[in-house]
Amino acid sequence: MAEAVDALVIGAGPAGLMAAEELARAGRSVVIAEGKPSAGRKFLMAGKSGLNLTKDEEFEGFAAAYGAAAEWLSPMLRDMGPAEVMAWAEALGQPVFTGSSGRVFPVAMKASPLLRAWLRRVPAELRLGWRWTGWDGAGWVFETREGPRVLAPKVVVLALGGASWARLGSDGDWAGRLAEKGVELAPFRPANMGFLVDWSPHMAAHFGSPVKGVGLKKSNGTSVMGEFVVSARGVEGGGVYAVSAEVRDGAALVVDLLPDLGVEEVAARLAARPRKRTVSQHLEKALRLDPVKRALLQEFGRPLPEGAELARFIKGLEIRHQGPRPMDEAISTAGGVTRAGVDEGLMLRALPGVFVAGEMLDWEAPTGGYLITGCLATGRWAGRHAAGWGT
Repeated sequence: MAEAVDALVIGAGPAGLMAAEELARAGRSVVIAEGKPSAGRKFLMAGKSGLNLTKDEEFEGFAAAYGAAAEWLSPMLRDMGPAEVMAWAEALGQPVFTGSSGRVFPVAMKASPLLRAWLRRVPAELRLGWRWTGWDGAGWVFETREGPRVLAPKVVVLALGGASWARLGSDGDWAGRLAEKGVELAPFRPANMGFLVDWSPHMAAHFGSPVKGVGLKKSNGTSVMGEFVVSARGVEGGGVYAVSAEVRDGAALVVDLLPDLGVEEVAARLAARPRKRTVSQHLEKALRLDPVKRALLQEFGRPLPEGAELARFIKGLEIRHQGPRPMDEAISTAGGVTRAGVDEGLMLRALPGVFVAGEMLDWEAPTGGYLITGCLATGRWAGRHAAGWGT
C-alpha cells in the first residue's frame, strides 16, 4: 500500500535541500528521500579543498559563465545569485570571505558545518537509504533497507544530480526512466574534466607538478589565466576546467606559457642566447621557464623550433590529447532534462506536478562558485513553484 505524502523531494544535495526548504516555508509537509546513507555527499566532497560557494562579480559576467543556458537561468540567478548565496550562508552561522579572484568561501573552508546547520534548519523528514527505482500503479517506488516502499505524493521535486561521481549518488540512472515517460533529454557529457594525454617516458618525472601562471586560450581569442597539473593520466585542474567545454566540443587545448610577455619580447630574449648556453638553459635563464614548462615544450615540440617560431610556440603550445577523462571522474556534467522539457517553473511538461532542479537540468558552468550557485538557484525556483501545486 502506498504511503500518502504531501510534498516529496528526491535527492538531498544542495538543490534538493533548497527545494525542500522552500516547500516547507510555504507550509507544505515535506519528505526528502535520499538514496545514500547520508545527505549532501557530493557537496561535502566539494568542500574538502575549500568550499567555493559563489563568485562575487557583477551579474552580467556571472550569468555569462552559464553559456547557452544563461538566458533561461537568469531569472533564477537574479533570485539566488552571489549576494543571496552569501546571505544564506551567513544566516546559517557560517561567515564567508571573498578571495582576490572574487571567489567566495566559508571562513571554515569546508562544507560540513554548513551542511549540519542547514539540515537542522530544514523542517522536513529526511529518509536516508531510500533509492528511487521507478513507479507502479500506486505511486513512486523506493528500494530501502526494509524492502520496497511506495509513496503517493501530491507534488514532487527531483534533484538527483547529473551523471558523474556515481559513488556519491550522481549516477544518472534516472534518465532512462524519465525518457520512458516522454521527458525530453540531452545526452550526458562530461564537464569540468581533465584530458587524457599519452605522455612520453621523460614526462614521468613531472607527474604531480603544477603548471602555474599560464593562459589557456579560448576560441574567441581571449585567454583564461590559471594553472593545471600534469598527472600520469593527462592534464587536469582549474585552468583546464575553464576551457574544458570548448575543448570537449572540438577546440584545441592551447596554453600560453608566458602570458605576461608579448611574442616580440619572447623572441628578443630568445635571440640573445649566448653561444655556449644550451636552448634548455636559455629557456630557464632568459624566460624563467621552470622544469615542467620546459618539459612540456620538449614533449610537444620534437624537434624544438627555433627563433621566432619558438617564441610563437611558447605563446601557443597545443597540448595534444586523447579526449576527456571518463565522465564519472568529471566534476559535473552537461546534458539531462532540456529547457524544452520543463515549463517556466521547472515543471516537467511530460509529468505534471513533477519539478526538476540542479544538475539534472541541461546546463553547465565552470568551477569557481558557479556550479553550487546554479544548484541552489534552480532548487529555490523549483521549490517555490512546486509549493503551489496540488493544494
